[in-house]
Amino acid sequence: MRATLTISLPPVLRREIARAAKAKRVSESEFVRTALQRQLWTDAFEESRRKLVPRARAAGIYTDEDVFKIVS
Repeated sequence: MRATLTISLPPVLRREIARAAKAKRVSESEFVRTALQRQLWTDAFEESRRKLVPRARAAGIYTDEDVFKIVS
């Protein structure tokens, strides 16, 4: 089930969304939905990274090679 969210946008941003959605051949709603999903994913990733990097450093993990040594 979907719910509607109404937002107000400055005219310039509204035009940019319309232009970008047309270029991708998706609806404006789909374009905005995808952008929001990406932002939420990015925020979650950054939050996880913020919490985990100090733990990795404490365990002596600094590079991709350090990770590969552990998982190999």
